[in-house]
Amino acid sequence: MHRIGVISDTHISGQAQALVANLRNHFAGVELILHAGDLSTLRVIAELEEIAPVEAVQGNIEHEEVIRALPIKRRVRIRNSLIGLVHILGEHGRMWDPHNKAWGTQIAEEARREFPDAQCVVFGHTHHPYNEWIGGQLLFNPGSATGRWPATAATIGLLEIGDDGTISGHIIPISQ
Repeated sequence: MHRIGVISDTHISGQAQALVANLRNHFAGVELILHAGDLSTLRVIAELEEIAPVEAVQGNIEHEEVIRALPIKRRVRIRNSLIGLVHILGEHGRMWDPHNKAWGTQIAEEARREFPDAQCVVFGHTHHPYNEWIGGQLLFNPGSATGRWPATAATIGLLEIGDDGTISGHIIPISQ
């Protein structure tokens, strides 16, 4: 079983030491951390790499150094599973709307368009956790690791990937 830590929307302009210290127990033993954007600075990656290697994409609120260093989207292969990683899913950047019953269907269409061959699509931007299988694809948003508004709590994620390609996602509430 391959354990992958997932984080997004940290929005940290200074040091991330307090967040990283909080994540050590949650991400103990992960072989990789995926950051779905809005890091703010590259220092966040450097500090997360004290736990495990990091693959990241830029978000829509970044310092110039992040924009120059990171792609908007990427594909990450874990054994036989392909994971799409992006901050804003689709060109419209749909914010999470608990009253919109079609929201999941809309983002599923955007995920399939962005990453047609991915078993899992990890995204951020909404600050709300999301963990749903739609149309044979796991759509996974860990929420905001710092609980930044409009999130109601600080959350991170964990993906478990079997050697046979099975994937399961878990949302983990964390204290700030």
